[in-house]
Amino acid sequence: MTGSESPTQPLQVEEAVEEVDSEDDFPEGGLRAWLVVVSAFITLLPSFGFMVAIGTLQDYWSQHQLSEYTSRDVGWIPSVFVYLCLALGIWVGPLFDRYGPHYLSVGGSVGYILMMFLLAECKHYYQLLLCCGFLGGITGAFLTTTSLAVVAHWFKAKRGLAQGIAMSGSSCGGLTIPLILRATLPKYGYAWSTRILGFFFLFLLIVGNILMKARIPPSSAAKSKSIITPSMFLDLRFSLLTISVFGLELVLFGSLGIFPTYATSISAYPPDTGFYIISVMNGVSCIGRLIPGYASDRIGRFNTLWIAIVFTLVAMLVLWLPFGDRSLTILYVFSGIFGFGTGSWMALVPACVGQLCRAEEFGRYYGTMYFVGSLSSLVCIPISGQLVQVAGPKFLVGFYCVVLAFTLVTFTFSRWACLGWKWSWTAKI
Repeated sequence: MTGSESPTQPLQVEEAVEEVDSEDDFPEGGLRAWLVVVSAFITLLPSFGFMVAIGTLQDYWSQHQLSEYTSRDVGWIPSVFVYLCLALGIWVGPLFDRYGPHYLSVGGSVGYILMMFLLAECKHYYQLLLCCGFLGGITGAFLTTTSLAVVAHWFKAKRGLAQGIAMSGSSCGGLTIPLILRATLPKYGYAWSTRILGFFFLFLLIVGNILMKARIPPSSAAKSKSIITPSMFLDLRFSLLTISVFGLELVLFGSLGIFPTYATSISAYPPDTGFYIISVMNGVSCIGRLIPGYASDRIGRFNTLWIAIVFTLVAMLVLWLPFGDRSLTILYVFSGIFGFGTGSWMALVPACVGQLCRAEEFGRYYGTMYFVGSLSSLVCIPISGQLVQVAGPKFLVGFYCVVLAFTLVTFTFSRWACLGWKWSWTAKI
């Protein structure tokens, strides 16, 4: 070795170690890593949890403050909320990669709590749209994207399980929020019921922010990249997965948003059916996040999600389509099965995204994908409400079955692209 070579060797070794630490040497556990998962769980409960339980409030608004409006008109409020929560990930994700989670999470928490307390004072359509739809959607995007992205910093081999546990926070929120509203609305009225939720969310977000911590420091490479990177879609694995997410989001949020209205439209069912259907669906979806998440680390994330899509589609064709408007028992059984299947979708999609990019790029990829996927949530709830009123519940279910069948096709092609267009049933992918 010459003298001129020796000064550069430590630098080369240091760079190599840094590369291993950032991408290959994940903790995969330990107190700090699991506390981050807990923080994501706690943060997703009021943000994503409120997103999947929004149908409960939509049904209440339709019967009270906004009784003179159609289901389609009322549906625009949760649609804007869900759309902005997901779509603004295209902006929040790159900001997370550049600056880390702290300021994004704190800022989003402050704005989200403000939204809840302002929501208690809303009495008119434009107030609900501005408060819940726009303020809630913008601040919710900071919480949902940051919570999922920070988990990807700490896990790789166990990422499916870790993100499944984190995403079960949304199921827990989807279970508890309707039950809280069911208990408080008749007793305390709308304003104080919403404030009670606000205080509950305030406690959760304080704890979540304290526990949240990034592992990979912001990189100069992330800061030099533009917010939107269209070249991502040149990768067919990513572009086909994005199309699949669009379909999954349409079926998921369309169903969650319209389920209470769907149940109310069937006169033979009790008026409280909508509350309990959403609670059952979100309660079982907790299991749907954990078990498939654990299995995906062993048999492959794409493989597990493919099975979950097939499982849900079969349940829709066999139970919901022929019997959903005839048997309340079957509707409850289906809501549990549907919750399990869709819960696995929400847990496994982030894990699948993580297989297509490096950990320090996760925020950018996840945000870009959900920017496209969220377009479906913007229109699916109003369209679903209109279909229920005009064509009836059965036509709506048939429409969702067709969408999910098409999604299964595009996702199958995405998995095929991951295998280099050489199909294999047994490949772990």
